[in-house]
Amino acid sequence: MADPRFARNHGPFPLAIVAAKLNIPLPPGADGAALVADLASMDGAGPQQLAFFSGARDQKDIFRACQAGFCLVPAGDDTPAPDGMVRLEVESVPHAWAAIAAAFYPDHGQALWSGQAIAASARIGEGVSLAPNVVVGEGADIGARTRIGPGAAIGPGVAIGRDCDIGANVTITNAYVGDGVVILPGAQIGQPGFGFASSAAGHIKTPQLGRVIVQDRVEIGACTTIDRGALGDTVIGEGTKIDNLVQIGHNVRIGRNCFIIALAGIAGSSELGDGVIMAGQSGVGDHTRIGDGARFAARAGAPSNTDYEGGVDYGGMPAKPVREWVREMHALKMMLRRQDKEKRK
Repeated sequence: MADPRFARNHGPFPLAIVAAKLNIPLPPGADGAALVADLASMDGAGPQQLAFFSGARDQKDIFRACQAGFCLVPAGDDTPAPDGMVRLEVESVPHAWAAIAAAFYPDHGQALWSGQAIAASARIGEGVSLAPNVVVGEGADIGARTRIGPGAAIGPGVAIGRDCDIGANVTITNAYVGDGVVILPGAQIGQPGFGFASSAAGHIKTPQLGRVIVQDRVEIGACTTIDRGALGDTVIGEGTKIDNLVQIGHNVRIGRNCFIIALAGIAGSSELGDGVIMAGQSGVGDHTRIGDGARFAARAGAPSNTDYEGGVDYGGMPAKPVREWVREMHALKMMLRRQDKEKRK
């Protein structure tokens, strides 16, 4: 469910209208007048909300326990639905979700700015410093003693805590920022995530309806980007330090006191535990889980849909425990030397 501070819900819609927008028939026995109030994830949906199920094996238990009143499911999927749920069978769940999300939230793209540099409804705390050319959107809330550098843009509804330091040309939208946060120049927080429904005919943008939550005492480096969630939140845990030129995708959850070094990239829906260290140019594929205290060497790559144990040092691509990686590199080096000797005989 989207936060109303950042996205206006144009629903509810009768189920018959939802089916028409999806270009599918009304399910047998379903009440076309039943109201679909909003969209939600499977694990957070209620009786008047629409969720989606991709059919993936690792999502089946969540689907069986889902309390959504309505759910998009792949045509032909035979996973039993919970009692009371209306199944809306579609040929492509990603395309159907993109279409219906755009209907509920047609203004899902860039932030809508007022004609004033500092909106009349913005709340500016005591001792706040605003440099030249700062823009603050409608309903934004900036805490006491926070400093905002020249050319920064604070989007509608954004809340920033006390004693923060926001650098020049930073843009923050669809976000809540805690106390004592430092954001260096050029960082982009809360822009739409890179989500598309793709086919041979092209790519359709999936509305990005979530938020970014930056907890207390986080530092975010220059020109780093943190995308907002697709439906839930992207979360940066308290005390985490992020270097320059880092990319963090939608729905990523980073724990407390992590260290993310320059040019690292973390793909969507990945989870990093507390105290994780990602060295320069390391990468994490989507839906990957990394345990507390794990450390990844420079240029290490964690593939998608992989679990990494905490408290271990990893290196290489695909990333593996450093000792194993070093042994493999040594064995490869010795093999190449032998091959070179044989060629010279």
